[in-house]
Amino acid sequence: MVIVRANELIILLIVFICVSLLLISLLLLISFISIYSNFHEEKLSSYECGFQPFEDTRQKFDIKYYLVAILFIIFDLEIVTLFSLSQIFSLMALIWVSIFIFVLTLGFIYE
Repeated sequence: MVIVRANELIILLIVFICVSLLLISLLLLISFISIYSNFHEEKLSSYECGFQPFEDTRQKFDIKYYLVAILFIIFDLEIVTLFSLSQIFSLMALIWVSIFIFVLTLGFIYE
Protein backbone atom coordinates (compact mmCIF):
# COMPACT_ATOMS: atom_id res chain seq x y z
CA MET A 1 0.00 0.00 0.00
CA VAL A 2 1.36 3.37 -0.99
CA ILE A 3 1.17 6.07 1.64
CA VAL A 4 1.24 9.61 0.29
CA ARG A 5 1.89 12.47 2.62
CA ALA A 6 0.19 15.84 2.34
CA ASN A 7 3.51 17.59 1.66
CA GLU A 8 4.12 15.42 -1.39
CA LEU A 9 0.65 16.20 -2.74
CA ILE A 10 1.16 19.94 -2.26
CA ILE A 11 4.51 19.80 -4.07
CA LEU A 12 2.93 17.78 -6.88
CA LEU A 13 0.10 20.30 -7.17
CA ILE A 14 2.54 23.23 -7.32
CA VAL A 15 4.59 21.47 -10.02
CA PHE A 16 1.41 20.75 -12.01
CA ILE A 17 0.27 24.38 -11.81
CA CYS A 18 3.72 25.69 -12.80
CA VAL A 19 3.98 23.34 -15.79
CA SER A 20 0.43 24.26 -16.87
CA LEU A 21 1.14 27.99 -16.67
CA LEU A 22 4.41 27.52 -18.55
CA LEU A 23 2.66 25.57 -21.31
CA ILE A 24 -0.12 28.16 -21.58
CA SER A 25 2.41 31.00 -21.77
CA LEU A 26 4.46 29.16 -24.38
CA LEU A 27 1.43 28.46 -26.58
CA LEU A 28 0.23 32.08 -26.35
CA LEU A 29 3.69 33.37 -27.20
CA ILE A 30 3.96 31.07 -30.21
CA SER A 31 0.53 32.13 -31.46
CA PHE A 32 1.38 35.85 -31.18
CA ILE A 33 4.75 35.39 -32.87
CA SER A 34 3.39 33.33 -35.75
CA ILE A 35 0.56 35.72 -36.69
CA TYR A 36 0.82 36.77 -40.30
CA SER A 37 -1.47 39.65 -41.19
CA ASN A 38 -1.66 40.43 -44.86
CA PHE A 39 -4.90 42.21 -45.73
CA HIS A 40 -5.76 41.88 -49.39
CA GLU A 41 -8.70 43.52 -51.09
CA GLU A 42 -10.46 40.16 -51.23
CA LYS A 43 -10.10 39.68 -47.48
CA LEU A 44 -11.62 43.06 -46.74
CA SER A 45 -14.59 42.64 -49.09
CA SER A 46 -17.99 41.59 -47.77
CA TYR A 47 -18.98 37.95 -47.58
CA GLU A 48 -21.41 36.34 -50.03
CA CYS A 49 -24.23 36.86 -47.54
CA GLY A 50 -23.56 40.61 -47.44
CA PHE A 51 -22.04 40.86 -43.95
CA GLN A 52 -18.92 42.91 -43.49
CA PRO A 53 -16.03 40.74 -42.27
CA PHE A 54 -14.91 43.06 -39.49
CA GLU A 55 -18.01 43.98 -37.52
CA ASP A 56 -18.82 43.51 -33.87
CA THR A 57 -18.97 39.78 -33.17
CA ARG A 58 -21.27 40.24 -30.20
CA GLN A 59 -24.40 41.03 -32.14
CA LYS A 60 -27.79 40.24 -30.68
CA PHE A 61 -29.77 37.56 -32.41
CA ASP A 62 -33.02 35.82 -31.77
CA ILE A 63 -33.25 33.22 -29.01
CA LYS A 64 -35.10 30.90 -31.39
CA TYR A 65 -31.74 29.74 -32.75
CA TYR A 66 -30.79 28.44 -29.32
CA LEU A 67 -34.19 26.85 -28.90
CA VAL A 68 -33.97 25.02 -32.21
CA ALA A 69 -30.46 23.80 -31.42
CA ILE A 70 -31.45 22.52 -27.98
CA LEU A 71 -34.56 20.83 -29.33
CA PHE A 72 -32.52 19.19 -32.08
CA ILE A 73 -30.12 17.76 -29.53
CA ILE A 74 -32.98 16.54 -27.34
CA PHE A 75 -34.77 14.87 -30.26
CA ASP A 76 -31.58 13.39 -31.61
CA LEU A 77 -30.58 11.85 -28.30
CA GLU A 78 -34.09 10.67 -27.48
CA ILE A 79 -34.65 9.01 -30.82
CA VAL A 80 -31.25 7.31 -30.92
CA THR A 81 -31.48 6.04 -27.36
CA LEU A 82 -35.12 5.06 -27.18
CA PHE A 83 -35.44 3.54 -30.63
CA SER A 84 -32.34 1.40 -30.14
CA LEU A 85 -33.62 0.26 -26.73
CA SER A 86 -36.98 -0.62 -28.24
CA GLN A 87 -35.28 -2.72 -30.90
CA ILE A 88 -33.45 -4.68 -28.24
CA PHE A 89 -36.41 -5.44 -25.98
CA SER A 90 -39.76 -6.00 -27.69
CA LEU A 91 -42.56 -4.77 -29.89
CA MET A 92 -44.37 -3.34 -26.86
CA ALA A 93 -41.31 -1.22 -26.05
CA LEU A 94 -41.32 0.03 -29.64
CA ILE A 95 -44.95 1.08 -29.26
CA TRP A 96 -44.26 2.95 -25.99
CA VAL A 97 -41.21 4.66 -27.46
CA SER A 98 -43.22 5.69 -30.54
CA ILE A 99 -45.91 7.17 -28.29
CA PHE A 100 -43.28 9.03 -26.28
CA ILE A 101 -41.63 10.46 -29.40
CA PHE A 102 -45.07 11.44 -30.74
CA VAL A 103 -45.85 13.34 -27.52
CA LEU A 104 -42.42 14.96 -27.66
CA THR A 105 -43.13 16.03 -31.24
CA LEU A 106 -46.47 17.51 -30.22
CA GLY A 107 -44.71 19.53 -27.53
CA PHE A 108 -42.19 20.73 -30.12
CA ILE A 109 -44.98 21.79 -32.50
CA TYR A 110 -46.78 23.55 -29.64
CA GLU A 111 -43.60 25.40 -28.69
